[in-house]
Amino acid sequence: MPPGGRPARAVEKDSADRAGIALVALVGPPNAGKSTLFNQLTGLRQKVANYPGVTVEKHFGRARLPDNTEVTLVDLPGVNGFSARTLDEQVTRDVLEGRIEGLPVPDALVLIVDSTRLESQLMLVDPVLALNMPTLLVLNMSDELAQRGGSVDEVELAAQLGVEVVRANARAGVGIEEVQRFLSRVAHGAVLKRAERPERKFAAPSEARRIELPVVDVFVTRRGRMKVIGQQARFRQPLPSRMTERLDSVLLHRWLGPILFLLIGALVFQAIFAWAAPFMDAIEYVIAGSGEWLRARMSDTWFRSLLIDGVWAGVGSVIIFLPQILILFLFLGMLEDSGYMARAAFIADRMMFRVGLQGRAFLPLLSGYACAVPAILAARTIEDERDRLATIFVVPFMTCSARLPVYALLIAAFIPERALLGPFFGTRAATLLGLYALGALAAIGTAFLLKGTLLRGKGAPFLMELPPYRIPTLRSVALRLYDRSRIFLRRVGRIIFAVTVILWALTQFPRIGGQAPPVDDSALAAIGHVIEPAIAPLGFDWRIGVGLVSSLAAREVIIGTLGTIYGIEGADEGSMEMQETLQGALTFGGAIALLVFFAFALQCTSTVAVMRRETGGWKWPALQFSYMLVLAWVGAYIANAVF
Repeated sequence: MPPGGRPARAVEKDSADRAGIALVALVGPPNAGKSTLFNQLTGLRQKVANYPGVTVEKHFGRARLPDNTEVTLVDLPGVNGFSARTLDEQVTRDVLEGRIEGLPVPDALVLIVDSTRLESQLMLVDPVLALNMPTLLVLNMSDELAQRGGSVDEVELAAQLGVEVVRANARAGVGIEEVQRFLSRVAHGAVLKRAERPERKFAAPSEARRIELPVVDVFVTRRGRMKVIGQQARFRQPLPSRMTERLDSVLLHRWLGPILFLLIGALVFQAIFAWAAPFMDAIEYVIAGSGEWLRARMSDTWFRSLLIDGVWAGVGSVIIFLPQILILFLFLGMLEDSGYMARAAFIADRMMFRVGLQGRAFLPLLSGYACAVPAILAARTIEDERDRLATIFVVPFMTCSARLPVYALLIAAFIPERALLGPFFGTRAATLLGLYALGALAAIGTAFLLKGTLLRGKGAPFLMELPPYRIPTLRSVALRLYDRSRIFLRRVGRIIFAVTVILWALTQFPRIGGQAPPVDDSALAAIGHVIEPAIAPLGFDWRIGVGLVSSLAAREVIIGTLGTIYGIEGADEGSMEMQETLQGALTFGGAIALLVFFAFALQCTSTVAVMRRETGGWKWPALQFSYMLVLAWVGAYIANAVF
């Protein structure tokens, strides 16, 4: 029986397992190359979903083996132990113990560790072996271990631990064949089954235990910290990485480090706008051209209006921003895979500590510039619950990519371009930078307020192991971009498609003589007039009000909504017709107020849903939505009055 006292097959398996395909879990510490090995084995044959009841992502993939058999791999979150101090650790432990609904206990495990950091990573070996599952220990980064003068006797290590051990370099594909042979034996049932091994359970997290391993003698204290007692001959410690030492002397310098950190951030944002422009223009051309091609080949019916004016224009106005999102994730992936993101968190900790957050919160906040949903998920690595809640609460203030269409449209329509720093920096860029700064300041102020009131408490220490610098692989980055684009397009296909269809339908009723009514007389206008009294002090009319309501599903929807209301085909942030229309519909103060409103308001149902699941109820999402809405209204009111 597996840990937890339930039969190994008591939990119903998915369709793949019912077809007789074995399930193998990949487990290991963070930055050990686990996901790289997963990508090497599965390629594009993988999918992403959420574990039941939590927002932790689960990555499944099919590994096709040389003997024409297949196994299902699940890439578990990177953890340093099973103490369940973080949500990642809790999910990993629950998967291995068979506590996840709809997911069976794995048939075998592949444990991946960084062989250049065995002193710290071997803390995970003992609790994994305590599961008594068929296990393969993969000593990854073995090439780097040899280059730095270190070594390990994998044959002796295998004999002492009682499991198979292989050397590997997952980035270069070295050792993949040995891993595949192990998986083939699992698929054929040629390894020991769980029922053939004596039952053992996890050691209690507070239990002090001495672990005897052939590579290092380790003592695990009650706080989970590890102290190296002595080393045996089977393991000569590798020399420090010279490249890492040289880079850290600059990138972690007291003064140079923060300056370079800001320059890297500026490069990322410059690339988002400059590099994405030609790709966005190409997508816009294809969408507009294909829409006109379809219009010319369809009869003038309600279905053509729905397809072209509703779905095609609405969804197309959002897909155009895919290049910006991919460029952002390209940089985030390269910075993370190279090892710099951990350094960035260390640098940011100095400032974030002053507002009550810790360095680990930097990664979710930075991810928030792409999308708040994965950013909130990233906060699960923060161990202190107060810090985690504070980080989740302020993440939506970071200017996500969904705000860019609104910012670009309004800035182009109302802010004349004038040079401030020659050809390098103008008034429009300054306005956009100011909006980013406004969101960041709101996040900092809110975090300070929370840590002084609702989430008051002593700050937790910030501990993070800095991995060595490595060159990101093209395969890993490409698969990351493929995964992100698939998630974005799925969001477009579901949420935005539904919103555009609903909006189109509201403009078609009540019918007059069998024809759609004027927009001002439609059901959509009736809804807008109900909202208008609340937003009139901000300089908005009912049309803007409808746009604000529709943007609750997703911020970028407002572009297509306004295009539908004003009867503008192919509306996007670069549409001159849309800019001219807004210039007649809004005063300058109203335009600035709308920018401020979007900088503060929580207009994303996906973010609210993720917040509810991460906090286990509606208390925090309701407070977050209300707080940001009030702040947005007050800020917009002041902006309209001042400007």
